[in-house]
Amino acid sequence: MPHRRTPAPPAKPSPSSRAGFRERYDEIESRRAALVARLTSLSEAGQRHPGYRRAFTLLNATFRRSKLAQRLAILQAAAWLIDILEKLTTIA
Repeated sequence: MPHRRTPAPPAKPSPSSRAGFRERYDEIESRRAALVARLTSLSEAGQRHPGYRRAFTLLNATFRRSKLAQRLAILQAAAWLIDILEKLTTIA
């Protein structure tokens, strides 16, 4: 057909704009370390709460078993749980 355009090739992201596996892994691991530090800094009342153990399980066993793509969601869930624990310990 004379007026038909040829489809443009899909734009590929430049290698410098996409982080490699090691950079993503290190970023997620540093986030996990920050969350573990937040969790361990809770008061004694927060450490007695059942959610404390669940947050540690999320940050250690569940985090290690999951794939890299799922780890960010696990960190978000653990951060949410730590936020709740921090709020509960300031109220009580």
